[in-house]
Amino acid sequence: MQPNADHSHPGDIAPDTLVVSAGRPPRVTDQPVNHPIVLTSTYFGAVAPEEGERVYGRYSNPTWDPLEEALGQLERAALPGLVYASGMAAVASAMSLAPAGAVLVIPRHSYNGSLSLVQDLIVRTGLEVRLADIEDTEATLSLLDGADMLWLESPTNPMLEVADLRALAAGARAAGALTVVDNTFSTPLLQRPLELGADVVVHSATKYIGGHSDVVLGAVVTSDPQLRASLQRHRTLHGAIAGPFEAWLTLRGLRTMALRIDRSSASAAELARRLADHPAIESVRYPGLPGDPGHARAAAQMDGFGSILAVCVAGGAEAAERMLTALRLWTPATSLGGVESLAERRRRHASEPESVPENLVRLSVGIENVEDLWNDLRRALDALAPGPAA
Repeated sequence: MQPNADHSHPGDIAPDTLVVSAGRPPRVTDQPVNHPIVLTSTYFGAVAPEEGERVYGRYSNPTWDPLEEALGQLERAALPGLVYASGMAAVASAMSLAPAGAVLVIPRHSYNGSLSLVQDLIVRTGLEVRLADIEDTEATLSLLDGADMLWLESPTNPMLEVADLRALAAGARAAGALTVVDNTFSTPLLQRPLELGADVVVHSATKYIGGHSDVVLGAVVTSDPQLRASLQRHRTLHGAIAGPFEAWLTLRGLRTMALRIDRSSASAAELARRLADHPAIESVRYPGLPGDPGHARAAAQMDGFGSILAVCVAGGAEAAERMLTALRLWTPATSLGGVESLAERRRRHASEPESVPENLVRLSVGIENVEDLWNDLRRALDALAPGPAA
């Protein structure tokens, strides 16, 4: 959908209905209920370029439009979203809103691709970075003096820390800083940062939105026309465009996102409860646990607690690796948000912050039967701590 198109969204339609109904073609007899894939690099041009809308395949594609419309509506934005070649392309575009030499406040625990890009920008553009413990709202607010951008994740990757998004966005606005929220973990079904005061929302649509580990795609959403124009210009000039087939696959995946998240979130909550009682587990991070530091905050601003949890395995990195090797149903892999359950020791990556424990394993819960998932985890953990958990 082009930026000047009507983008009204029915406020009385629930998000789990919007994932099915948004981005559909007009209701015309004998016409398809799904948009087709348009494979073209070139469009018939008007005599005067300003008379046309598409111009060239790097600027626009009809297959992007319904997905961008749906993402904008789901985030309750005033404008359609923008889709990108990957989540990192979306992150890079959003970070480009900070000028050269800008001051960026970002959680010390963030997606390591974002942190790696920040390190690159420090060298190339003179970016000044202030690392924040986003669980400490007052300390984070104190870092905003003179800042140009506040970058947030909530919950954070991989520590599952929960930010007070409303308070931090208000503080950033008062300081004259943009607030960008990476909403990949929560998705717009559980959390809509624009409604909490954020200026821009970023997604790795590879994860829950696509949902089947078969597509790489990113998205950015904003209600500000000037910000959207800047983001779109960055996408065009840097060539960070989504392929039509990837956009079509992602929209198809979006249709079942509510069902997938309902199932995986319920399983994650149950697994977190059981893991907290296992003798081979030192600690569990999951906002849905009543004892978790972010529980009250997440309950106040999210419509659920999500499908990601993190555990620290007793015995250090070696024990965590032995647990992963013993798993038969869970897949040891980098990623999250798919239908299959994944497990990974995050510090195996050299770029992961040193403050992430060596024995921390991130679990992305899929849609398998929860008892099968638990039995697989329990068998692997029992081998580390004899005496099976109940």
